[in-house]
Amino acid sequence: MSEIRKCQVLIIGAGPGGYVAGIRAGQLGLDTIIVEKYKAGGVCLNVGCIPSKAIIHAAERFESLKKHSSEVGHMGLSVDGNANLDMAGLTSWKDNIVNKLTKGVESLLKGAGVELVIGFAKFTDSKNCIVETKNGLINIEAENVIIATGSSHIDLPFMPCDEEFILSSTGALSLNKLPKSVAIVGGGYIGLELGCAMTKLGSEVTVIEGLDTILSIMDKEIRRPLELWLKKNKVIIHTNALARGAEIKGKGASRKVHINFDKNGENTSLKVDKVLVTVGRRPNSKGWGLENMGVRMDASGNFIRIDRQCRTSAPGVYAIGDVAGEPMLAHKASAQGEMVAEIIAGKNREFDKIAIPAIVFTEPEIVSVGLNPDEAKERGEKIIVGKFPLAANGRALTLEAEKTGGFIRVIARESDHVILGIQAVGSHVAELSGEFVLALEMGALLEDIADTVHAHPTMTESFHESVLKTLGHAIHSA
Repeated sequence: MSEIRKCQVLIIGAGPGGYVAGIRAGQLGLDTIIVEKYKAGGVCLNVGCIPSKAIIHAAERFESLKKHSSEVGHMGLSVDGNANLDMAGLTSWKDNIVNKLTKGVESLLKGAGVELVIGFAKFTDSKNCIVETKNGLINIEAENVIIATGSSHIDLPFMPCDEEFILSSTGALSLNKLPKSVAIVGGGYIGLELGCAMTKLGSEVTVIEGLDTILSIMDKEIRRPLELWLKKNKVIIHTNALARGAEIKGKGASRKVHINFDKNGENTSLKVDKVLVTVGRRPNSKGWGLENMGVRMDASGNFIRIDRQCRTSAPGVYAIGDVAGEPMLAHKASAQGEMVAEIIAGKNREFDKIAIPAIVFTEPEIVSVGLNPDEAKERGEKIIVGKFPLAANGRALTLEAEKTGGFIRVIARESDHVILGIQAVGSHVAELSGEFVLALEMGALLEDIADTVHAHPTMTESFHESVLKTLGHAIHSA
């Protein structure tokens, strides 16, 4: 006989949306259960954002070591002998970080009085589900439900991932041996982040992108430093190229993947050690009884339709994060999760964000907050734009953050100087995103930033200077 459990809040999925909602609900005194089929932390913590950034950092360190072990050395520093890579050791180090954070999330949930159930939930109606756990079935009846099921890697039907030769991002983050050659299908941020890291570690990387440019979510000017880095580091880019299939040939250690793709009407074949498929992600909206909940989908049919409080069409049912629409970003999910917990507790909240930052951890890093110049003009705004090069910032020079031709760009309304958007490209610029978002959320004018004292020597001075540039009087740039 199955166990029966009742609660005030039932959360499906313990990713960055679900576990944050759970912690906040627990803090507010709500009897809360989270059901997670894998591990606390979800895709982002276990096989996404965190492990990928760990490998990206390790790749940067390895690249630096290689420079120091060269004949001349770098920065006047040299290391006798060659820098060596133990890929299994790198993966183990990454796994230790993930395990530490996963246990940390579990501890935070427990501390907030939240029950974490590891199992697979299937809904019979909007407030009732059956959870299959290793110890049997649990029937859960909830007053409120938060759907935080996240998203999954998109598999190509003609080239399914086997995680041995044809990899998803999950497989790419668990390699015990660095492949000599890799073909990446999809030139979006996931593929390019991993592509930059693998290039630094020593792989020969080829990118196959169906559109006419890589990283199409960013405008041409902001993409340019990345394109130059890829070219300089001999990453081969095929645009307007469509993958058609792959075949594994050879025996034993000599086995290779032969990938076929069409480019400009011609079929091309490429032989590599591994293929990495990064063509996007799809919301996890099937297989767990969503059709039994009376929840409406949006016009695309892919995402759950929500209002500005993340309410669905079913009373007492909320949806947050990737399953509830773009942008499919962990920090958006977390913000929604915290808000929904407070709404259930009776607080007056709604999701009304001026800007949600988009960050690409390539080399160089790219940050975009708010509108870019083209988007602002399309909305009918008359704008002024200022751009400040990182090469003119002292701290950037000491960090070598300027080496990729990076800059910070500010877009403001001409009439009242309200800041509409900020973009940055360069090493380490991701850490500036918080200041950019705060400026937009506070409705800052150019003069507000110009009159704020920024510490010297820091990268934040580049933001200050870019604002001065927009006003026409930058100090450290002509």
